[in-house]
Amino acid sequence: MSEVVYEETATMIAAGELQSFVPFGREHCRNHPNAFNLQLRELQPASELWSSDGAAGLVGSLQEVSLQEREKECWQLRKGCMGVREEDVEFEEELYTAGTVVVWSQGSRTQASNVYKAFTVDSPVQQALWCNFAVPQNKKDEEEVEQTVCIVQGSCVNVHTVTGKDFISPLPFQVSNVWATKFGLLLERKNAATDAQLGPPGEPLPTVFSMLHPLDEIAPVVCKPTGLFEGSRVQYASDSTMKIVFSCSQPSLIVSYDTLQGIHSVWALRKVTPDERSSVLRCAADPCGTPLGLMASGFLTSHLRNISRLDSPVGTSSPLHYSALHSHQSRMTTSSPGLHSRIHSPSISNMAALSRAHSPGMAAPSFSGAARFNTSFYSPSPRGHHGLLPSPNSTVNETMLVPEMEPIVPDLCMEQLWSETITAGCHREMSSQASKVFLTSDLCENCYLCFLVESHQELRCVKFIESNDTSQLIFASVTTIPAKDAEPLQNIDAMLVLEACGSLVLYTGVTRVSKVFVPGLLSPTFSMTNHLPHLSTPVENISTPANAGSRHLQRLDEAVMPSPVSELRGPNIKHHEASFLEDYTFQQAMPYIHALRDAVCNRVTLELSSGTMLRISIPEIATSELVRKCLQAIRFILPKDAAMKVLVKWYNIYNAPGGPSAHAEWSLFVTCFMTLMGYNTDRLAWTRNLHFEVPLSPVIAAKKARPSDGGSDEVCDECLICSKHDCQMSICWRPWLSVCACVSSPSSPSLRLDSAAPLFPHIPALFYVLHLLYQELQLDELQRARASSLVCLLQQLARDLQLEEYVDLYWRDYPSLISGFNESCLIDQGKTHLIRPSYLRAEPPCVLSWLSSCLRGEEVPPFPYLPGICQRTRLLVLSYALYIAGDENATSTDVSKYLAKLSAGVQSSVKVKVTSGSLAEQLVVWLTSEGFTLKDLESVPFGVALPIREAIYRCREQPCSDWLEEVCLLIGRQDLTKQAHKMTLAKSKAVSLSLEPPATTEADEEEDGMSDIIQEVTGLIWSQDLRVQEVRRLLQSSRPVRVSVVQLPEVSDHEYIEEKENKLLQLCQRTMALPVGRGLFTLFSYHPVPTEPLPVPKLNLTGRAPPRNTMVDLNSGNIDVPPNMTSWPSFHNGVAAGLKIAPASQVDSAWIAYNKPKSPELANEYAGFLMALGLNGHLTKLATLNIHDYLTKGHEMTSIGLLLGVSSAKLGTMDMSITRLLSIHIPALLPPTSTELDVPHNVQVAAVIGIGLVYQGTGHRHNAEVLLSEIGRPPGPEMEYCTDRESYSLAAGLALGMVCLGHGSNLIGMTDLNVPEQLYQYMVGGHRRAQAGANRERHKSPSYQIKEGDTINVDVTCPGATLALAMIYLKTNNRSIADWLKPPDTWFLLDFIKPEFLLLRTLARCIIMWDEILPNTEWVKSNIPQVRKYTLVYTQSFIELDVLNLFARTFMKIMSFAGTAQTGYYNLQTGLSMILLAMSMVMSGTGNLKVLQLCRFFHKRTGGEMNYGFHMAHHMALGLLFLGGGRYTLSTSNSAIAALLCALYPHFPAHSTDNRYHLQALRHLAVLAAEPRLLVPVDVDSLKPCYALLEITYKETKWYDETTVELMAPTMLPELHLLKRVKVKGPRYWELSVDLSKETQHLKSILSRDGVLYVKLRAGQLPYKDDPQGWKSLLASTVNHRNSGVRAFKPDAISTFTSEPALVSFAKFFCKTSEEMKHVKDSLVLFSAMLYECVTQECPEMLPTYIAVEQAVGALRRGDLLQTFPLWQMRLVVELWDSRVLRGPANRHDTLLTSEFLPVMKNMVDVALDGWLKDQECCCSLFILAVFMIVYSPLLYPMPLVVLCSAALKLTWRWNTNDSQ
Repeated sequence: MSEVVYEETATMIAAGELQSFVPFGREHCRNHPNAFNLQLRELQPASELWSSDGAAGLVGSLQEVSLQEREKECWQLRKGCMGVREEDVEFEEELYTAGTVVVWSQGSRTQASNVYKAFTVDSPVQQALWCNFAVPQNKKDEEEVEQTVCIVQGSCVNVHTVTGKDFISPLPFQVSNVWATKFGLLLERKNAATDAQLGPPGEPLPTVFSMLHPLDEIAPVVCKPTGLFEGSRVQYASDSTMKIVFSCSQPSLIVSYDTLQGIHSVWALRKVTPDERSSVLRCAADPCGTPLGLMASGFLTSHLRNISRLDSPVGTSSPLHYSALHSHQSRMTTSSPGLHSRIHSPSISNMAALSRAHSPGMAAPSFSGAARFNTSFYSPSPRGHHGLLPSPNSTVNETMLVPEMEPIVPDLCMEQLWSETITAGCHREMSSQASKVFLTSDLCENCYLCFLVESHQELRCVKFIESNDTSQLIFASVTTIPAKDAEPLQNIDAMLVLEACGSLVLYTGVTRVSKVFVPGLLSPTFSMTNHLPHLSTPVENISTPANAGSRHLQRLDEAVMPSPVSELRGPNIKHHEASFLEDYTFQQAMPYIHALRDAVCNRVTLELSSGTMLRISIPEIATSELVRKCLQAIRFILPKDAAMKVLVKWYNIYNAPGGPSAHAEWSLFVTCFMTLMGYNTDRLAWTRNLHFEVPLSPVIAAKKARPSDGGSDEVCDECLICSKHDCQMSICWRPWLSVCACVSSPSSPSLRLDSAAPLFPHIPALFYVLHLLYQELQLDELQRARASSLVCLLQQLARDLQLEEYVDLYWRDYPSLISGFNESCLIDQGKTHLIRPSYLRAEPPCVLSWLSSCLRGEEVPPFPYLPGICQRTRLLVLSYALYIAGDENATSTDVSKYLAKLSAGVQSSVKVKVTSGSLAEQLVVWLTSEGFTLKDLESVPFGVALPIREAIYRCREQPCSDWLEEVCLLIGRQDLTKQAHKMTLAKSKAVSLSLEPPATTEADEEEDGMSDIIQEVTGLIWSQDLRVQEVRRLLQSSRPVRVSVVQLPEVSDHEYIEEKENKLLQLCQRTMALPVGRGLFTLFSYHPVPTEPLPVPKLNLTGRAPPRNTMVDLNSGNIDVPPNMTSWPSFHNGVAAGLKIAPASQVDSAWIAYNKPKSPELANEYAGFLMALGLNGHLTKLATLNIHDYLTKGHEMTSIGLLLGVSSAKLGTMDMSITRLLSIHIPALLPPTSTELDVPHNVQVAAVIGIGLVYQGTGHRHNAEVLLSEIGRPPGPEMEYCTDRESYSLAAGLALGMVCLGHGSNLIGMTDLNVPEQLYQYMVGGHRRAQAGANRERHKSPSYQIKEGDTINVDVTCPGATLALAMIYLKTNNRSIADWLKPPDTWFLLDFIKPEFLLLRTLARCIIMWDEILPNTEWVKSNIPQVRKYTLVYTQSFIELDVLNLFARTFMKIMSFAGTAQTGYYNLQTGLSMILLAMSMVMSGTGNLKVLQLCRFFHKRTGGEMNYGFHMAHHMALGLLFLGGGRYTLSTSNSAIAALLCALYPHFPAHSTDNRYHLQALRHLAVLAAEPRLLVPVDVDSLKPCYALLEITYKETKWYDETTVELMAPTMLPELHLLKRVKVKGPRYWELSVDLSKETQHLKSILSRDGVLYVKLRAGQLPYKDDPQGWKSLLASTVNHRNSGVRAFKPDAISTFTSEPALVSFAKFFCKTSEEMKHVKDSLVLFSAMLYECVTQECPEMLPTYIAVEQAVGALRRGDLLQTFPLWQMRLVVELWDSRVLRGPANRHDTLLTSEFLPVMKNMVDVALDGWLKDQECCCSLFILAVFMIVYSPLLYPMPLVVLCSAALKLTWRWNTNDSQ
């Protein structure tokens, strides 16, 4: 038991804040409606109040029950760690358990406790604990910690997370104890002792199991004991004698106790390695040779898994759980195995799927359950692979059959780190199991693991350290401390120990600090004779979970406790160390401290023998920040043992009973510190003076050093007055000088230091670290007042160490203060044990002069600093090195050039940030990474801070768009901060930041489904007209249409009604086509509320006839209406409604199911809704079970919507589950022998397209082969594959094109398929090839209906093959393939090709030769057959169109056929529709007015041949034109082109049920081509969209050079890959540049979240909306004319210049003339000028700097400066200015103090100093000399102090003689 325990004798400290303690949960449970509040039972039936265990009928006396309940209560406290950052507020959390109730409450010293959560469970709670589970995040290594409360019952663990999730994990065995660890829960199995006789021989069962998540399997833990040999065996933790007594997370440790050997062991808990896992599983599988041989496959697996097979468990009453009062049947429930699923659960067959009995240890199988195993109940278990279910509480045993099962894989491993050595004299018969284990650390940061062995009344402390690579812990020595109880105090690095005699003692580590005196509680060290007679009235109302042994002790009524104050005066008799039993009589008479518990931070609960509990707090080591920092520095520099002595000594002095108040703490520290260094503080005038301020406690008085050997004590009183340590008042110079003149020699021999003092050898080192601390305090305005306190101590040490230059430095810093000190003490330098460290140089390190040298460009030595203490020094020194000295590596590799670290430790690793950019940018980014904020900058002195402010100002002008939020906050760009803030939000959660659309009041607007378009944005984009309202009018389908038919005289009423209905039927063709366009128009504009269903606008097919507005209906029976006319329009209506939902919305599976309509006629609408959810990516959240439900209904539309939706959501992922889903619906993908499924034709088409979408761009060989053959699928016998063959062939072609999208000739592994040749044959016709492979059988017999022979039917296969070829060779510019698609050159050949096919070929050819498309007439000419050229008329408008014009150009070919004999009206209409669509695609999202007029023109045409399909085309064009309300446009990516080819296929349905040539549902795939490209500037102050000027730079291409254009945003950006830079231009707004040459992700993420780009208005500017020309701006009229600017500037008008609240307030209070301010008119003018400067330069943060400069100069002119610090700052400011001006006039504008202000101030200083030099009277002041030297003469700096003093004394003498004359 090594370490020596250093003890401070005869000391005592006082504990504070004594409060009585009652667990809060107990109070709450009294009012809680649980089974034990029997009063409530009489009022209401039990079933309504709680779910209890059926004890309702057994009513005992209320008192008995609550007493019995109280026996079972327990609680634990911890430091609060939720909701708020730990440093913000400190509170305690309590987890209280009683009966079936668990109460989690929170409270702090300043705030009452409140219930956070309360839980009631079914059976009594065995244990409740906090536990954190790690939940892996999507496929990455990062884990999210989930905070939970775990409630352990007999049969299960309830886990409740903070976020509101609840889990119930059934337990497969009875649990004796549960422990929270870093990884999750550890469970100890009960009854491990009985395993030996129950289990098969040689096969011990594991006793420790882990649960890493409530949904995970409970797995055995493996252990790795330390052996004598290298390969110590890894085995399951199955030792039944091992009991866990402690666990902790940081570090991850377990402490166990071996009941057999009586020793404790420490284990590291970690994840199991693959090697260990395989070795333990391998040895488990090995049938013989190891004691664990049969483990995994044998008893364990069968035992754990067969419990789940008990059919109907029956519970038996158990003496463990219920008393006789509560004997009854326990309610049993089995939980469903498949209730929860989890991503990383190993397999469903494992323990996660067990459904277990609620009392597993006592579970008896029902007879049916037993019968399955064909054995009698009581038969003994056969040997071998069979095992027994141990059931101590039941006579029933069950024999298990072991099926072939996979073993349970372990998750965690316990690796042994240390175990106790067995001492010879160990009392083996006494149980030495630790009753309490905890970790603690001492004041010098040594860590200890302590365990309290109550039977031996000792606390064993094991010291442990981290290994160098921090990978493992090394346990060193053990120290034993006699103790009856102990608790750690984390906050103050100490522990409180209760000794056997009953006294409280504080230890830090193993060092005894002192006894603890508790006010109001008698210490047992007082004599018995003093005590009052014992009163025998026990206090019955308080009971506590105290140990049962002392329950019978009588308790003393608190009311008659004697006052502690009187006792203090009594004789303090030394109490001998008595044993517990000897002292028993005394303890019976008094309430003594019986136990300690619930330590949190520095508070602990004392449990008294009377049953009362008191909560006390142990005081901290220091409250003053300065003392704390000094102690840190002392601890840093001293050896650990010396540091420990100092800290313990200080702690005792500071916290002695009746000790000092907080304000006297520093004086006390100085006295204590100097005494420890050997000073006699009574003999030094200034330290003796400290004593006058502090009433000395007797403890300190006793500790005074012995009187010195003699010498004079006389010091004149005036000197004492002057020397008060905080003397900062103005000092009268004359009396002071006369005092100085009469002082005798400064060093008198009597003041000699005691060289035996503990700190005497370390004086130089201590002086140096305190000097560095002093330099650190100089750099913090908030701490600088403390520097003046520290300088008194430093000057004394510097004098005594004869460090003249240091004294000189302190003189210069505080001339008026230091002048009062003149004594010095003798340190015998000859003493050998005075250690002078090498780093203590003669020249003092001064941080301000270092920074000054840096500004002057001189070579600077490294500046010394203390890591962890002088952080501000380090930060500013490196900042100057980087920004002023221009060393880019200063903060990374060259740190040692500028900083000398004081320690022998490792060089601190500085984050190496490789940043490109200017020095200013590097500085700002580095400061942020170091945690430096604006708040910190405000506390840096103004001169030191100026370069940092300058760097910040430069960065604010030219910031990077992708900086972190913290950087933007530092540079004061709120717009960027907001942007970055939203970015970080988006990274963590999908949050959409759309501006809320205004709630419209009119009901008719609400129901048209288009009210969610953001009007604020559309109002800015199209501010001149009402085009958006017009589009809404054209696309609304929820109101009746107007049917105006004039009744001619010869028409009868009946005919007139028919005429109206026929007219309505024509109009309805248009109404039914509207939803397709509306879906595109309202794309992604709505965020649904999770509690409300999605509003779907009605499809209104009625009309109103003027003039009387009579209703016209199609259901009257007057005319024939096609059947199922509305089924597809309803589907489209559902899609349109679903497409409104934005991708970033919160949508889950439950909400999707919640939207399912009740009425069957809305099923089509819901089918469309499902497809839309797939298109916007939400269908992935739909549970597989729900998908299965929808498909089994057999509703055709639902299947189509679901298959297309799911495929779109999984675009290009090759998802296997979706592939299986689709394959069921495609006969060609099923095995040839499979049962023929009756799949509707349209569903097959949808499934084929689905395969294309899921495998898009993958080039998947098998799917490509199947799809290729499906294009030419022949019609089968009977009627299969005979109808609508065209749409199936087209779908197969499109799907094939998507699978091989853009692969061209690089189709890997498909050369044998001859894909292009086969497609060409499908296109032009020829002999059909023989079917290969699996399809041969299927197409054996020909069709009986369709006689095609063995030639290919080109009318069926051509469209699909053409588009497949186009998509495979998309953008490849493959001329040979393109030439296949050339139109014929003769009239004769032209007659053989359908116009429709010609259109498709031209389109295919153009998109293959993508790079040749140019927006000019030549390109259009080149695509027209020679024989047709003369018919085309060119217009100038071609040249104006964009590159995207390709479709317009292509589709215009059809126009060449208009009016010829070959084609009729249908081709003309198709041509017009395609041209309109092409124009809309080119102008998509722009809302172009000319195209809108064309759309409106076509909208009005309803008569004649204008069918449903053409209306659909026209309104799709309208939707594309206003895509997403102007926020979206079309992409030109390969995937987008494929989607557009599917959606805009140029053959439109003839009527609403027509799917022959093309499946209508595919029209909506256009959504997949939409991409957000609208950029919306939002003013960061008003949060309203606004106009802002953008400068967009295009990259250079082969067609044009790098080009810059200006656009007024909100605007649609060009495609991002074409751009180099997007920049917000001034002068209205702060500039902001997004560089796209590096990466486009930042801008993409802005665009994807509604394109919101935050901008900030500059001061004095008005938004473009209010001031389009910029004439109203106030800066334009007054401020920008520099000469008259200041004069014209009116402070009253400041609010129009800036919204900065600080500037507005400053103008109000300091710049306005009022009665009180008349006498300071000059100041008012000056302040107004400062304000003007700050406003025009846009640097409001410079205002305090201006004022500080002015104050410093003013004080200098008045002559009332008390310290030279402000002049140092002035000097730094001037030097920065000089360094900038010296570089040349061009650099002047870089500096912040740009105006005439600085030269004026510098001149004022010059004048003041000149005046002093001339004026002989003032000249005598040493202060002036110091000032003069600091400001002007760095060269005079090393001038010895003696010279100064003699000069001063001469001047004084001269002045005095002049005065007398």
